[in-house]
Amino acid sequence: MKNIKSIFLGCSIFSLVLAGCTNDFEEINTNPNSPESVDPQFLLANIISVEANMNTYDQGFRLANYLDQFAASVEFERIDRYEMGSNSGYWNNIFRLQSDIRSMKELPASNEAYAAVGDILQSYLFSQLTDMWGDVPYTEAIQALDGNFTPKYDTQENIYTHPETGILANLERSATTLENTTASIKGDVMFQNDLDKWVRFANSLRLRYLMRISNRLTDYSKIQELADSGKLIESNSQNAVVPYLSTAPNQWPMFLAGLGLYQEHRMTKTVDSVLTIWNDPRVEVLYKPTQKSINDGSPEYKGLANGQSRETISSKGINLNDISLFGAMFRDVPDAVNGQYMQYAEVQFALAEAAERGYISQDPEPYYREGIRANFEYLDVEVPINYFSREAIALGEDNLTKILTQKWLSLINNGHEAWFNVRRTGIPPLKPGTDNLNDDRFPVRYLYPESEQATNRMNYEEAAERIGRDNINSKGWWETE
Repeated sequence: MKNIKSIFLGCSIFSLVLAGCTNDFEEINTNPNSPESVDPQFLLANIISVEANMNTYDQGFRLANYLDQFAASVEFERIDRYEMGSNSGYWNNIFRLQSDIRSMKELPASNEAYAAVGDILQSYLFSQLTDMWGDVPYTEAIQALDGNFTPKYDTQENIYTHPETGILANLERSATTLENTTASIKGDVMFQNDLDKWVRFANSLRLRYLMRISNRLTDYSKIQELADSGKLIESNSQNAVVPYLSTAPNQWPMFLAGLGLYQEHRMTKTVDSVLTIWNDPRVEVLYKPTQKSINDGSPEYKGLANGQSRETISSKGINLNDISLFGAMFRDVPDAVNGQYMQYAEVQFALAEAAERGYISQDPEPYYREGIRANFEYLDVEVPINYFSREAIALGEDNLTKILTQKWLSLINNGHEAWFNVRRTGIPPLKPGTDNLNDDRFPVRYLYPESEQATNRMNYEEAAERIGRDNINSKGWWETE
């Protein structure tokens, strides 16, 4: 993978070049430092790497792992108690990346392959926006470059399903373009410029989003087409991930973070109980034995209940040395974690769910087993010989619960993806903690940023009224009441 430092440098140069342009047409066309001489590969590399890091570290490890109950806080991370806030930093960064994508597509050196890849990334980013906030600016979202600073908010239904401009239509169109183009790209730090992998990623995202909105669908033929296509992500070698590196400045950020921040991420009772019931060896990679148990000479794993205040933890006499921390891959190794977009295991679990629900004609069990095997392989853990015959694992009863709980675990650290799935299915049933700040309700969105209220108030108020008020309990269009 290219050194991310050089990627950022290239994009910084691009920004300086833009700032130095004039309105003189002849000068622009003869200036060797003009934007027309910049290759779109630098923007593409930056867009991919920045979003992979934000989704995995800022959004996944630092925020969503608490909502998904992979991590429990001991004091400072109040999102564990559902103090959600607006997450405005991610909102703003998504729109910055959307502007970069538009710039990449409009560069003279761009081509239809860059445009299609840009549309795939744009669709992914807009799905993040709508699934985290609900109705959001979409069709007018990046018109600030044209002087429109008050974009309208589109409905979540139209964002996903509009036949011309919707996410699903854009992904299908992009995949078709890339299958037929003779153009090529550079700067692809995720798939090393392999357009077939971009086709598979686009189709796998379509599967993800069709399952996301499946409670609103009556026609599942598109899911069946994808299942039959042979054009989905089909192995871990095709995962949509960006590796962190062993050398600075491209290391996994938690490797460099202060000890106190790392110690805020504890194993939860939820994941402890699941992995114990499964007798699952993945626990040895995802978490560490408690320090007390190591000192006692009998290493064991132990979780902490989510949503407890420091005072509650203290009053219960909980010994934090007897609570597990996240595993070595998340702290002690600079490059054991990948920046996440999507993995093969998720695709297999989505197909297993679709089959179990009758959306597609295939048998769910091969997909289910392959999803589990893929996640074990990704974590470099060997599947126990009798794993699939265990009562808690084998399909037969409570199949959806088994499929979706395995999927939930496989999504650890992948942004808010596990949260989206729990909101859609209620599996696994994640209960608010004792000291939650949301009246014992599981939150389903972030608040709109205050900047929207200040600068785009009319459209903000219209959207807030449409979704049922701007609070963390207003469900989106695809969520079941």
